[in-house]
Amino acid sequence: MKQGISALVLVLTGLWGSVALAQSLFVQIETHPNLASAQDQARQYAANLPDVNGFRLNSGWYAISLGPYDEAGAIARMNALKAQRAIPPDGFLVHRSAYSQQFYPVGSNALTAPAITTPAPEVAAPLSDALDEALTGTLEQPAVVLAPAVLPEETRREALQSESRLTRQEKFDLQIALKWFGFYNGRIDASFGPGTRGSMAAWQTSKGHEPNGVLTTRQRAELTGEYQAVLASLDLRSLRDETAGIEMDLPQAMVAFDRYDPPFAHFKPINGSGVTVLLISQTGDENTLLGLYDIMQTLEIVPLEGERKRKSNRFTLTGADDRITSYTHAVLDQGEIKGFTLIWPVEEDRRREVALKAMRDSFTPISGTVLPDAYGEGTLEQSIDLISGLQIRRPQSSRSGFYIDSRGTVLTTAAAVEGCSRITLDEIYEAQVAARDAELGLALLKPAESLAPMDYARFRAGVPRLKSEIAVAGYSFEGALGAPTLTFGTLADLKGLQGEETMTRLALAASPGDAGGPVLDTSGSVLGMLLPAGDLGGKRLPAEVSFATDSDAIATFLSGSGHLAAASDRIDPMSVEDLTRQAANLTVLVSCWAN
Repeated sequence: MKQGISALVLVLTGLWGSVALAQSLFVQIETHPNLASAQDQARQYAANLPDVNGFRLNSGWYAISLGPYDEAGAIARMNALKAQRAIPPDGFLVHRSAYSQQFYPVGSNALTAPAITTPAPEVAAPLSDALDEALTGTLEQPAVVLAPAVLPEETRREALQSESRLTRQEKFDLQIALKWFGFYNGRIDASFGPGTRGSMAAWQTSKGHEPNGVLTTRQRAELTGEYQAVLASLDLRSLRDETAGIEMDLPQAMVAFDRYDPPFAHFKPINGSGVTVLLISQTGDENTLLGLYDIMQTLEIVPLEGERKRKSNRFTLTGADDRITSYTHAVLDQGEIKGFTLIWPVEEDRRREVALKAMRDSFTPISGTVLPDAYGEGTLEQSIDLISGLQIRRPQSSRSGFYIDSRGTVLTTAAAVEGCSRITLDEIYEAQVAARDAELGLALLKPAESLAPMDYARFRAGVPRLKSEIAVAGYSFEGALGAPTLTFGTLADLKGLQGEETMTRLALAASPGDAGGPVLDTSGSVLGMLLPAGDLGGKRLPAEVSFATDSDAIATFLSGSGHLAAASDRIDPMSVEDLTRQAANLTVLVSCWAN
């Protein structure tokens, strides 16, 4: 009898050699987002451990692994090294199919090497049970198992039997992994119905396995191992920030704490991840929350394209452009506003979904603790283009314009709206070009929503007096001051330098931002619109020479566009204070945005 058993073992051992390569397992111990750090760490491990390999993962990250081993060897090797604290405690088994190109050692290819086999011990335990325990981290001592040669791959019936021993959480995890890799689109419910079976068959087909819709113990290990590699690359761990008063899971392989700059705790990208996290923490009420909602949308980290949701006690902002995707959520509770922002590179959408779900599910405000408004010294870099160290979204150019009716229609220079993907009035209200005349240099803007300006232009009838005093209202500093300024001068000529009848010449030193602003006489009546400085065939003009389209040409343009130019009945001069007030009421900042 003893000789018969020995002969059987020899036969099965021979059969194992033909399938050993397909069943090779590795002990994955670390992942890195970039090649340089992975190579450095692999060399450090290799100084103390044999069989160190480095592979590129299908996710694009880089893994450091030991192997290849057969199943028994992989389990025993992993648990022995964990007990010796020679590898991280969260190391796990991975099938060779999770890896693509090998980068360490240079020139090696462990993916095609035969697995290191383990002799059969005297005391045996079922291999599938030991493998399940190894994958779930329940073994603390090296497992005592049969040599893998005596147990071939499970049949469908055996796979169903081992599947029946799975816990509800393990079934959840399999569905989550299938969904992550794009095979399952149903509900995560731990129920293996037709949808789950179909996704299992699709996964089996993709891996070259028989597509029978039931995963064997080894296939489950392969699938969950690949998914665990994704989680390991994120290193999702709980962080409790006692200063900001927030506890939540963060992808700590991607970000690290940088600084406090109220109302934000900044977490900067590490390992070349391109990921940024902000924790939001401040005292306030509904008005404070609304103000934060508005301010966040002015920042470059919140792209314009995306869903916006706002209630009295919370808001959510999403956005995406060609560089990043952004998610912000904030909640008001008992005078405390807490929330977070996640900014992620666009090419990493699937891992972002895992990280974002973990962050949303774990987000826990710590009541009674809020980031002080004057914490520390704030950001080292201070600028009007920054809010709490974050870049404000700025237009590519800003010029001036003015209201021509009570509905908020705006007249500006055609050059101000050339090549814009967006146009705004006072950097708040969206507007579109309703009419344009390139020859006159005029553009008419219609706001997306009806506005109620405090005043609008009344145009002077008749010919103004030469050498009379005039003023141009405009945003000389392109919105930096937040209000228009008046630049004073005189009416130098009723025509352009080349006799243009639609143009007047001004003795006035204007700034580029003033272009599009109204030209006013001392009574506050509008004489025309300031044009941008031109080169006049390459000739450089004196700084105090400016030009404007006159009121008659403007009236003709407006009439052709279905609008009337309101006439002025003002005669008496205004005080400088009154003229300044009127100019501020009718002049508007016109901004051209690239995105």
